[in-house]
Amino acid sequence: MTALLRSRRPERSVRSGRFAGRVGTVVGLLLSLPLLALLALVVFLAVTLHDLERSDLLADIRLHEPLRIYSADGLLMGEFGIERRESVPIERIPLLLIDAFLAAEDSRFFAHEGLDVAGLARAVLAYLRTGEPRQGGSTISMQVARNLFLTSEKTFDRKFAEILLAWHLERTLSKDEILALYLNKIFFGHRAYGVAAAGALYYAKTLDELTLAEAAMLAGIPKAPSTNNPVSDPQRARIRRDYVLGRMLELGQIDAAAYREAHDAPDSARLHGRELELDAGYAAEMARREMVGRYGEEAYRAGYRVTTSIGSEAQLAAQEAVRRALLAYDQRHGYRGPESRVDLARRGAAEGAKALSDADLDRVLDGADRMAGLTVGIAVGVQRDLAEVYIGRGQRVTLSRDAVRWARPLRDADRRGPVPRAMSDVLSVGDLVRLTQDALGRWTLAQRPAVSGALVSVSPLDGAILAIVGGYAFAESQFNRAVDARRPAGSTFKPFIYAAALHAGWTPASLARDEPVSRSVRGSQGWRPRNFDGKNLGPIRLRPALVQSRNLAAIDLLDQVGVDEAIHFVARFGLDPAAMPRGLSLALGTAEVSPLQMAGAYAVFANGGYRIEPYLIRRIENAEGDPVFEAAPRRACEECWYRGEPGRSGVSDTAPASGRAAERVLRAPHAYQMHSMLQDVVRVGTGARARELGRDDIAGKTGTTDQVRDSWFCGYQKDLATVAWMGFDDFSPLGSGETGGQAAIGMWMDFMGQVLAGRPEAIPDAPSGMVQVRVDRASGALASSSDSDVVLEWLHEDQIGLLPEPSPWEGIEIDGVQRIGVPSVIEQVY
Repeated sequence: MTALLRSRRPERSVRSGRFAGRVGTVVGLLLSLPLLALLALVVFLAVTLHDLERSDLLADIRLHEPLRIYSADGLLMGEFGIERRESVPIERIPLLLIDAFLAAEDSRFFAHEGLDVAGLARAVLAYLRTGEPRQGGSTISMQVARNLFLTSEKTFDRKFAEILLAWHLERTLSKDEILALYLNKIFFGHRAYGVAAAGALYYAKTLDELTLAEAAMLAGIPKAPSTNNPVSDPQRARIRRDYVLGRMLELGQIDAAAYREAHDAPDSARLHGRELELDAGYAAEMARREMVGRYGEEAYRAGYRVTTSIGSEAQLAAQEAVRRALLAYDQRHGYRGPESRVDLARRGAAEGAKALSDADLDRVLDGADRMAGLTVGIAVGVQRDLAEVYIGRGQRVTLSRDAVRWARPLRDADRRGPVPRAMSDVLSVGDLVRLTQDALGRWTLAQRPAVSGALVSVSPLDGAILAIVGGYAFAESQFNRAVDARRPAGSTFKPFIYAAALHAGWTPASLARDEPVSRSVRGSQGWRPRNFDGKNLGPIRLRPALVQSRNLAAIDLLDQVGVDEAIHFVARFGLDPAAMPRGLSLALGTAEVSPLQMAGAYAVFANGGYRIEPYLIRRIENAEGDPVFEAAPRRACEECWYRGEPGRSGVSDTAPASGRAAERVLRAPHAYQMHSMLQDVVRVGTGARARELGRDDIAGKTGTTDQVRDSWFCGYQKDLATVAWMGFDDFSPLGSGETGGQAAIGMWMDFMGQVLAGRPEAIPDAPSGMVQVRVDRASGALASSSDSDVVLEWLHEDQIGLLPEPSPWEGIEIDGVQRIGVPSVIEQVY
């Protein structure tokens, strides 16, 4: 490219003396200015030019570029900035485009040294004729000088300053560098600066994709960017385009055939937003807020490139899972009716009623909100078993009875009306409705979800946020429920109480009381919590109490551990102690948390006891591509937890061998016991639906708040700690069947099923000193081999003495020492 440009440039034949003479001529024309003002201007410019170093001039080429946010694998998620700008080096600008700008603005650019005397003379003569400085006579070098350092005011003193600055530019920079400054900084209207941004804005093309006609159109804009652009005034823009084409023909840059083809070409310019490559509006907005917090308003114009921890495949899976779950909830609860109704007849005083045309219907549909995954349409024909729906631009689709069978009228969260027997029970002509289409092309009636949901997944190893969705669609609601919502955690909070009990000296075989509790509460008739099934089981071991999510047992456990002690311990998981009520209701999950906070807290169970901090921004680069920030998260000890090579030692409390070690907040034996119990929640407890994924390495906990206002599932395996939540923004009940084991777990399974497909299972090693022992099913006491009603429990050898004394025992060897217990591992029975 550079070689081609050089081949068109004559050697500089104008020597400094001749150039100085020309400047003297111009100065002579300006003698009408007051002498003192002129001298002051010269002094000012002399001082200014002395300070304008070459590096300062070149640095300006990259100023005011927008903030761009990318996924971990390089897909654009968001772009933010007042101006649209993208700088490109001169080598990437096609010669055709350069020729168009030279023809339009400065055909002798490579021949002069910053001042085109002929052009300036024309400007002076025009002034003498009209008395107004209408023509500038500016070269590209002068325009660059004006854009960088001066105003656009048309005065002789400003023009003189422009000449001197242009002369300094020519002495400081090469022609390539001046041209690059010009083409990257020039304004093209509609907040677009630079040819790359203009090509993307008006034609959605890169520079090498532009046709001759489009290149000429862009070259014609800078003369009057607000009015000559092809969107604001297509007719004036085309006249200017054709002028540029004529100049290119006159200068020999194109031949007659190319001129005719470009002259006759229609123009397709319209405003194009930059195409985002990944639907991750919530994550992009999180990154934007963090960048503004770091850099203020400068974040929008300094050209920062932010790489996040978001994985594109995981993010798409999360978005799809949330949308499917919310639409499925709507179908379970019934149809709320059309969003609006359209009178399909246009009425006039003389002609009576006439059916609306497709163009009329298009205007109605264009005014409706767009929602991802939902097609908006208008019912234009309804028969007993079929309905015809117009979806825009002349397209019509047919709905069968099966497509509306779910649409029983919504009565309330727990009641629906009868199954529709005819299409007219659901639709009427003129209804504005939403539709979905499956992979086989079949259309089904849908509706805008009224319920909300969120899903977030983090890496248990270092807290990297891999996927985050805060609602059905960011365009529909910018409120990020995954981060900014605070909802009662319900039973998903119970594992932290159980972990606090293990830390305080309890074991999974210890007994809690699943019995009624009655406490006086000021201003009420007393607090009488109950279990979800309304039953009381009496003394119960901690393992089945957690697996079955017994409310009363959790309250008793918290009471015995102590509320303050439990809160102090739970804060180790990264949850805010200020959000935790100082009372026994804490055991039922009355602490208000966000899904992101819960994902970070459950990562402790997933990684063997290490606290990690969720983070989103992995790397920040400046406009030059130099890194200005690299995340350095604290990492859990992966080798200390999950099974690797055969014969490798088990889990220990050892920190990671290298890097920044995360803090261990849960001892390895307790982490293993909690993981074992949370696995049983999935195997035989309230989360048993997750067994449909067919994996043995999943663990988690369901959560449902009072009157089923919140549905939670917090679950994990080695690589992902994922939290799903569903609820109404106004805290309306979801309905009696929408527990954590139904609504939220369905969303969680949809996501995990996609991202775990093909990944091998990861089973953690038992820590050194852990052993399974027989305990009595009812009392939790150590049992002998002759006892019949026993179960196996994981204990650390240090915990065995905490259980009641056993009957005569068979011994086994642990780490070379004779211990009590059993050597075999069998399936746990409840």
